[in-house]
Amino acid sequence: MDVIGMLNLDEMAHGLAGMTMFPYFDTAHYVVSVMALREQSGVLELSRRSPFACWFSSMLFCFGGAVLSGLMMAEPPIAPLSNSTNVLLASLIWYLVFYCPWDLLYSCAALLPFRLVLSGMKEVTRTWKVLGGVSQASIKYQDSLLVMIAIGWAKGAGGGLIANFEQLVRGVWKPETNELLKMSYPTKITLIGAVMFSLQHTSYLPLQKHHLMLIYTVFNVVNKARIIITGSSTSPFALLESVIYKTLFAGSSSSSSSSSSSPYTALSSDGKKPVAIDNGNTSANKKKPSSSSTPTKESGERRSQALASPTRGKREDQRSAKTKEQEEDSSCKKTD
Repeated sequence: MDVIGMLNLDEMAHGLAGMTMFPYFDTAHYVVSVMALREQSGVLELSRRSPFACWFSSMLFCFGGAVLSGLMMAEPPIAPLSNSTNVLLASLIWYLVFYCPWDLLYSCAALLPFRLVLSGMKEVTRTWKVLGGVSQASIKYQDSLLVMIAIGWAKGAGGGLIANFEQLVRGVWKPETNELLKMSYPTKITLIGAVMFSLQHTSYLPLQKHHLMLIYTVFNVVNKARIIITGSSTSPFALLESVIYKTLFAGSSSSSSSSSSSPYTALSSDGKKPVAIDNGNTSANKKKPSSSSTPTKESGERRSQALASPTRGKREDQRSAKTKEQEEDSSCKKTD
């Protein structure tokens, strides 16, 4: 590329393309991946309750891309675990992040300068993973651009794409966190890288491979540093995504849908004045006079009878007492 040649970056591009990821860059990738797992809610409690489930989730974070790309290529999904050196290194980092005395490793790695360096090194490994996935797919499917993109995307962002399965290992089920429903920034940038490397591999993109590796790596590192320093998760492609969505996928909204949304109004015969439609429920909604507010005649008679009952009882008692006295007097006269 002429611009890179003018800036004397060609040698740097060749040096970047010739770098090996093991052990330093792979170590940074494992540290950042395990730290990302630890910072999720409930993982610290899980590490005390079930260390094996925590270790397995950590391995999925570290080797998720290789596992997913192997499944898509009809290869054994446990093939990435055959490299015992990488597995032992990732397991050691997992133990130190979760169980180090005084939480020393995590406390140091969480500091801003160290996090910036480790995250930048992890972004360098993303370039190699995407390029490795595209090269792996091109061996079996030389002319299939879509397969190259899919395998490169899976290998570079497999940890996020299989996040739902990883959550099941921890006993959590959150289908709304599916990356296909709402892509995160790492998933988006990995997909873009897979498309670019696939186009370059099939000669549709007139750019040399080591030049593309340099451009893509620098872009990832700079944006990752910006996100960490500013604390903003805004994607640099947000404006472009909004324009594409509104142009291709938003569709046309009809203004008449809002006016005809109410089922309770309709135009009259002259088409000017809305008339309320009686759907049979209006009569039921009218207030009925309550039976308790207007007492009936029967209830009034019962109340008057109840009020008059004590006076009647007194009169009847007096009458009975008089009759008894008269009967006693008459009996006394008879005996006399």
